Amino acid sequence: MKVLGVTSELFPLVKTGGLADVTGALPKALSAHGIETVTLVPGYPRVLEQLENAQVVAETEFLGLNCRLLEAESGDLKFYVLEAPVLYDRPGGLYLDEHGNDYPDNWRRFAILSLAGAWIANGGLHAWRPDVVHAHDWQAAMTPVYLRRHFECKTPTMLTIHNLAFQGQFEFQTLGDLGVPPETYTTECLEYYGRVSFLKGGIQTADFVTTVSPTYAREILSDRSGMGMEGVLRANKTKIKGIVNGIDTDIWDPVNDPCLVGKFDLERLANRDLNRRFLMNLFDMGDRPGPLFAVVSRLTWQKGIDLLIDAVPHIVQMGGRLVICGEGDRDLHERLRNLAKQYAENVAVSIGYNEGLAHLIFGGSDFLIQPSRFEPCGLTQLYALRYGAIPIVGRTGGLSETIIDANDAATGAETATGIQFHPVTTDELQHAIDRAFEVYQDRDRLRKLQSRGMMADFSWAGSGRRYARLFRSMADLPPRIAQLPVVRHQRRILRANEARAN
Repeated sequence: MKVLGVTSELFPLVKTGGLADVTGALPKALSAHGIETVTLVPGYPRVLEQLENAQVVAETEFLGLNCRLLEAESGDLKFYVLEAPVLYDRPGGLYLDEHGNDYPDNWRRFAILSLAGAWIANGGLHAWRPDVVHAHDWQAAMTPVYLRRHFECKTPTMLTIHNLAFQGQFEFQTLGDLGVPPETYTTECLEYYGRVSFLKGGIQTADFVTTVSPTYAREILSDRSGMGMEGVLRANKTKIKGIVNGIDTDIWDPVNDPCLVGKFDLERLANRDLNRRFLMNLFDMGDRPGPLFAVVSRLTWQKGIDLLIDAVPHIVQMGGRLVICGEGDRDLHERLRNLAKQYAENVAVSIGYNEGLAHLIFGGSDFLIQPSRFEPCGLTQLYALRYGAIPIVGRTGGLSETIIDANDAATGAETATGIQFHPVTTDELQHAIDRAFEVYQDRDRLRKLQSRGMMADFSWAGSGRRYARLFRSMADLPPRIAQLPVVRHQRRILRANEARAN
């Protein structure tokens, strides 16, 4: 069986967060079930720089732009690269310019990525055609729309929502340049409160929609967590499934991790202290008593970084230290840097994601703080468990599923793996931090929590099996072409929008 993945990020080629980790690890998990995955990714400069022995397999035009498709491999990964420098060779990041603003042509950059995926699925390459297409997040969500409404292709499609907060919303005027029929701009597909939403179009046209945890699949149906898309999701709830993410245990392995100073396992847990001491010396914290807390995260409101900032004085007053690694909102960057200056011996901040440093932080910190307001799945808490850092998490989404709170019952039953808190407020976060200090002072309890976390199995084995089962069921679906009726009031919407555009 063959699956085409379509994504804007793919580890180890290009990464800003967990999306890349998932799209990089899932193909390996599926191969154990006889499923071959080839992934389409944009030709960012950092991707093209890593290509070896790449072959040009097609030169064609998408939405009036001449593009090339390259075929390459890296380790266990097989992938296609969409080479279009005018779209992807930018001085900023993947989605934002050097000033932190969205690229104004993001709609075009990722519509063309989706169109290229649909073209491959429709047989554009002749030599390779997938049985199923797997699109990831809004950047690839137009893939099923193009398959159904541009090519009228019958290949089954799945859309995975990694984070509903990002919906690919653009002005109505972009519709005329997307290469889809006008009737696609209806409430049954792309229309979203007078705008175009790539994610909504994907939800409406994909055969299945998955989220990255069962809890998140339920949460997004509610008014509180649906991000304005709850009505669309409830209308499609029969095709929504939650499958929790796994981690690549070959990459995240404290026994063989080249980023660690001291490699360790349950039998050599004392070696973990080598990483702790190295980490504190790296940031000039010395080696004083007290717990070492850490944050490895996007630095955004969603991740609760503002709550963490308010809790920092409490951590310092209690005798703890804190290391933060990540990037995100510029105002939070500035506030964190100010804290690092104010508490120079207790707080260290590294702005910008650093893969090697992240591994070292997981392998050397005592507690990982993840105060997310909402979290579809979360991977950092799984990395923390694997590396013996005890997670402190808000009780939401995938965090509530993967971390067992160290309450009296779970501690007595010896099943606890971390600390949960709810509601996600500064006061409750500080209370969770107080609990962490109590755990730290009880060395036997601390070691038991670390050991149970390290023994937990969050590999891709189980999740890969569930994805494989779902893909095989999709391949058996009867062929269909999604029909998007244009009823009378929808025609009025189209005419009104056209009048505003003129």
